[in-house]
Amino acid sequence: MVELNLATEALSVVSGSLVGFSLGLIGGGGSILAVPLLAYLVGVTPAHAAIGTSALAVAANATANLWGHALAGKVKWRCAGVFALAGVIGAFGGSTLGKMVDGEKLIGLFAIVMVATGIAMLRPRKDLGDETVNLNRETAGRLLPRLGGIGLATGVLAGFFGIGGGFLIVPGLILATGMPIINAVASSLVGVAAFGFTTAANYAVSGLIDWPVAGLFLLGGIAGGVLGGMTSRKLATGRNTLQKIFAGVIFIVAAYVAAKAMNAV
Repeated sequence: MVELNLATEALSVVSGSLVGFSLGLIGGGGSILAVPLLAYLVGVTPAHAAIGTSALAVAANATANLWGHALAGKVKWRCAGVFALAGVIGAFGGSTLGKMVDGEKLIGLFAIVMVATGIAMLRPRKDLGDETVNLNRETAGRLLPRLGGIGLATGVLAGFFGIGGGFLIVPGLILATGMPIINAVASSLVGVAAFGFTTAANYAVSGLIDWPVAGLFLLGGIAGGVLGGMTSRKLATGRNTLQKIFAGVIFIVAAYVAAKAMNAV
C-alpha cells in the first residue's frame, strides 16, 4: 500500500491514462504496464498489492473502453463471451496459484511471456482476417472448442500473473477465429474485464488491493482509453500496423520488467 499525497495522486492518474490508452489502442498491455507502474512509479507495496490493484483498475478501464468499440460495431460479442467465460474459470485457478508464488519472481516472469507473445504478433498474416466471422449454428462445431480451449489457457496465465490478459487475448482470439485485429482488440476488452475482475476479487479477499490508488488510476484510464480507441480505429486500415505497435509495446515493457527483476535478485 502507498500513502497518498499530491505526487502519488498525480502519478496514479498519469499511470492510469497510459494504461487506458494502451487498452484502447491495442486491447492489451494494460496490466503489463499497470503492474510495473504501480509497483515502481507509484510505489504500491508489497508486489502482490500492486498486482491486485492493477487487476481491478485494468478491469474497470477495460469496461469503460469497451463501449467506444461497441458503438463502432467492432465487438464480436458471442466469440468474446465464450472466450471470456472459459477464461474466468482459468483466471480463478491461476490467481489462486499466483498468490502462492513470490511477488517479485512473479513480476519477473512477465518478461518471458511478453517476449514470446511479441514475436508471435510480428509474424505477418497472409490476410487481414475475416470480418464476417461469428459464432452461430453453422460455425459452432469449429469455433466453440477453439474459443473454449484457448480462452481457458489464456485465463490461467492471466490469473497467475495477475493481469487482464489483453496481450494474450488478442492473439488468442485471432488464432481461434481468424478475425481481423481491430475486432480482436475490441472483443478482447470483454475478456480483459472478466479476467481482471475475477483476479481482483481473489486478491481483494486477501486484502491485497489499494482502493484509493485504484480509483485514481481508473480516472486517468478513462481519458486515455477514449484517445486510444480513436487512434486504434484510424490505424486499423494500415496492414499489420496494429500488430507492429502491439509487439513494440510488449518488447519495451518486457525489457523494463526484466531489468527491474534482475536488480531485485
